[in-house]
Amino acid sequence: MSKNLNALVEVALFAALAMVLSFIPDFIGWFNPSFGAIPLILFSLRRGAKYGLLAGLIWGLLHFVLGKVYYLSFSQVFLEYILAFVAMGLAGYLAPSFQTALKTKEYTKALLRAFLATSLAVLVRYVIHYIAGVIFWGSYAPEGVSAYWYSFTVNGTAGGLTLFVVLLVLGILIPANPRFFLPNK
Repeated sequence: MSKNLNALVEVALFAALAMVLSFIPDFIGWFNPSFGAIPLILFSLRRGAKYGLLAGLIWGLLHFVLGKVYYLSFSQVFLEYILAFVAMGLAGYLAPSFQTALKTKEYTKALLRAFLATSLAVLVRYVIHYIAGVIFWGSYAPEGVSAYWYSFTVNGTAGGLTLFVVLLVLGILIPANPRFFLPNK
């Protein structure tokens, strides 16, 4: 099997795993971490931006197939289900320096690169959600609460929790199994 085909099969598997993790029940209301971000970040650090962005796109599209889309308008759906999910693949842009640090056994440097990559992807995703929150969801803010503050608290809390969960997983997985992030290319 060609190495490109292997990577594409991994794209499908990691996008599907992200979708499955998206079904974890909401245990904190609107302020939930996105557990689906975990496999997307891991995969982006493993395969790079090209495949990470594709996996994010497929994860976003799976929301349509499985009926997990909250639709207000085309632009809202495009922002929140296409751009925001694709943004998770941005972590892959730091994959080369992350993998180089792993190969040279500079694990502290690798962890810092992984944390930076995760922070970039999560920040961009939740900035997109914040913008959509202000524009499209602001009218749902409680009386007396501005759309800006409402979107910041909802999306900021979810983004912060997502960042925490992904960093926790990376902090455990990188030292335990660095070879996971070094596929045979």
